[in-house]
Amino acid sequence: MTDRRREILEWAEQGRLAPEDVRRALKLAGVLPSGGDWRLFLDRMLLWMGSVMSAAGVIFFLAYNWNEIGHFTKFGMVEAVFVATLFLVWKLGLERPAGKAALLGGAVLVGAIFALIGQTYQTGADSFELFATWAVLIVPWMLVGRFAALCVFWLLLVNLAVTLYTTVFHGLTGVVFGPERLLWQLLWLNTAALAIWEILAAYGVAWLRERWAARLIITAGGALCTALAVSDLCLRRGSSGWGFPVWLAWLAAVYVVYRFRIKDLYALAGGVLSVIVTVTCFLGKHMLRDHQAGSFLFIGLVVIALSAAGGWWLKRVAAEEKR
Repeated sequence: MTDRRREILEWAEQGRLAPEDVRRALKLAGVLPSGGDWRLFLDRMLLWMGSVMSAAGVIFFLAYNWNEIGHFTKFGMVEAVFVATLFLVWKLGLERPAGKAALLGGAVLVGAIFALIGQTYQTGADSFELFATWAVLIVPWMLVGRFAALCVFWLLLVNLAVTLYTTVFHGLTGVVFGPERLLWQLLWLNTAALAIWEILAAYGVAWLRERWAARLIITAGGALCTALAVSDLCLRRGSSGWGFPVWLAWLAAVYVVYRFRIKDLYALAGGVLSVIVTVTCFLGKHMLRDHQAGSFLFIGLVVIALSAAGGWWLKRVAAEEKR
């Protein structure tokens, strides 16, 4: 279906198909979503959003009415919703989307229970300990549920725990890399998570083959690596000097893996965007000191040229994958 859609759009670009006939051609080829497809999409979207929002609503309700509700009432409300969520998981089963959505909502409520305990009894625990414990406790849920959304949620908790921990304790990376330590920590974490994800997916773990989740991790890692490269090129005083070389290594790895092994056009497009952002920041740092109009014009032309070259290359890659 995707190949047919791409072929029709290529005909329109080449002038072989009139613009007013594109939609009719797509409809005849059966590549436009039907009413049933839209209903299924909205049903799944509202299901997942409703599950997470319901769990978050319990948290915000308690936070807003903290002084008006007693301790036992707070615990009773959260635990009642938690037990009801687990009942739905048992009743619906983990093979159905509704059961998985209920499990994700229950995972969110685990953090609500820990936050409630910490605020009620003032345990003195740091914020990173809450998120770290939360992540550890839902590991069995992640292994039992076996769906990508819960894995992404778990990785988000780990990122938050590392962020909060790094802001409190400098650690070894604080000595080696200075103020960039948080970016390095998160880059290592998400790169390792991406590598494990892709390896397990390649070796037959079916529930990790959902590309949207892997692409989300790729986006996070690419943004962190780009930020380190820009910091290295534009903020030399506080830079460790490793940002730019690691960025080049990241781009090379993305090119090799997603060009020849897995073939993911989204990852390659992210690499092109990273190059454009890094080059633009470098030129802006070194050419806009006097705010001359010629410098702005040159940078604009460079951005246009890089975008055009990147688009041309991505089209070639897409055409090769089509064959």
